[in-house]
Amino acid sequence: MVGNGGGGSQTGECSNLASWRSPILMRDALVAQRIGIIARGRMVETRIKPYHEQEAEKARREEQTRVFRRNQVFGLVLVAAAICLWWLLHTNPKWIFPPGWWRL
Repeated sequence: MVGNGGGGSQTGECSNLASWRSPILMRDALVAQRIGIIARGRMVETRIKPYHEQEAEKARREEQTRVFRRNQVFGLVLVAAAICLWWLLHTNPKWIFPPGWWRL
């Protein structure tokens, strides 16, 4: 039967078709990203790099990671110092410097 007879089979097929297309489009995008056609809006180099070039890139990444971690630690130390300074300036001065503290 054509139309809505048959228990709404056309509507069911349409909704199944719509849900069926989404994974295909996502899969196509993932495949395109894997093979290097697109990667977040930029072209990806697909050639096999020589060993010395791979090692140079690996060393550069390790150096960048080391510098990043150093800067991260420095930032955390600054935040900790700022918190301690704020605490020192906003606490009761008699708790930090009791009367006669200079005569110890």
